[in-house]
Amino acid sequence: MEPKYSQKIAEKLNLSVKQVGNVHNLNAEGATIPFMARYRKEVTGNLDEVAIGNIVEQINYFNELDKR
Repeated sequence: MEPKYSQKIAEKLNLSVKQVGNVHNLNAEGATIPFMARYRKEVTGNLDEVAIGNIVEQINYFNELDKR
């Protein structure tokens, strides 16, 4: 994912770019949202399932946008 998309997602959801990037990396590795929320709190910055789900949704949106 391009850095400009990470920045836009972070601004939209009031999160840090690092949190967005870490969630993106975990998602790319195949980690599920509940797994990230429960077992990767140190990586995600204690984000809950809803926040992680919102990030994943935005990542998928921008990935689909790139494909077009």
